[in-house]
Amino acid sequence: LFLTSMSKKGAVEEERLGAWALGKFSTRLKVGIVGLPNVGKSTLYNTLTKCSIPAENFPFCTIDPNETRVHVPDDRFDWLVDKFKPKSEVQPWLEIVDIAGLVKGASQGAGLGNAFLSHIRSVDGIMHVMRAFDDSDIIHVEDRVDPVGDIDIITSELRIKDLEAVEGKLAALNRDRTRSCSTPAGRKEWESEVGTCEKIIAWLNDGKEVRRGIGQGDSDYWTTKDVLYINEYSLLTAKPVCFLVNLSEEDYKRKKNRFLKPIHDWVQSHGGGTIIPYSGAFESKLQEMGSPEEAEAYCKENEMTSVLPKIIKTAFTMVHLIYFFTAGPDEVRAWVIRKGYKAPQAAGVIHTDFERGFICAEVMAFNDLKELGTEVEVRAKGKYRQEGKLYQVHDGDVIFFKFNVTAKGK
Repeated sequence: LFLTSMSKKGAVEEERLGAWALGKFSTRLKVGIVGLPNVGKSTLYNTLTKCSIPAENFPFCTIDPNETRVHVPDDRFDWLVDKFKPKSEVQPWLEIVDIAGLVKGASQGAGLGNAFLSHIRSVDGIMHVMRAFDDSDIIHVEDRVDPVGDIDIITSELRIKDLEAVEGKLAALNRDRTRSCSTPAGRKEWESEVGTCEKIIAWLNDGKEVRRGIGQGDSDYWTTKDVLYINEYSLLTAKPVCFLVNLSEEDYKRKKNRFLKPIHDWVQSHGGGTIIPYSGAFESKLQEMGSPEEAEAYCKENEMTSVLPKIIKTAFTMVHLIYFFTAGPDEVRAWVIRKGYKAPQAAGVIHTDFERGFICAEVMAFNDLKELGTEVEVRAKGKYRQEGKLYQVHDGDVIFFKFNVTAKGK
């Protein structure tokens, strides 16, 4: 599966599409915290909520009680702020959703059932929380501590729901066959979509998640056309995932737990993914301390550090978000975009006029600016570039857009 583009010299270049091609191409993406009841989801969400951005920073925008927006920590942003000392600074952020606990049989309506699954459908990435600690005061819904069994339950329920959705779509296509195939173009489109549905059904029946069909190994199961349909269907198992293993504070401190290897083996056998061990009890304890200095002293004394920044950054990149910077004495700002955005789309995130009247993007890589110190030096070394409409913006680009507001969009 390849994305075709033109190089500066006019040669055709092909970039293999990865998992980032799945999902919505939007800058407003959400990540959901998912797991069985009593595995530590709410504890994690509450600690993240204490890192949240005050609601007044988002006027005219209602945030649901189970959603929070958190800053994405970035040393590059901090460096730009320190260099320019701007009047205003706007950090990148991510929206995180606390999703109620799933139980076995949710796809058939058990527990919150379909309501739970619809909540997952509304997010763009999933953080699977698994319990890997014993506590007689916290009852596990399955009456045992088995994180691999937990993740098996969740992924099975999501696969079942996807299978139900795609079989329903295929049935609808077959009912509509006569009308859809009334023209040669319509027949071609109908056959293409039916073929994709049959491929998805076979893939899911084989016990595999949709996301595993692209960006792994030397070839892709999904074609470019398949990806278009998959994105339209908003399948649950197409969403990117990471795995958060909730340990006791003692296990987190000693960096050992009997479940870590089985979890690693399961994840590797299911397409891979990022695994982050953390301790909800430890993170909560840090935030309940009287001051940052007290928390820092506790971490130093016990040789532990918070992984909340790592969790936030992992979730952000997991849903294929990146950001570019605009920087100067008035404002340093990180503009969040979807990986794959071309320069005019990125300009449109600032203002629609920037995209409509796009002329060019003047770009320098953050690392070049940091290494050389000033824009003047970046220009002198020939590393300050003018890019056109086909330029794909990279994470960390520092960009100045030129545009003409009277230009008509094409």
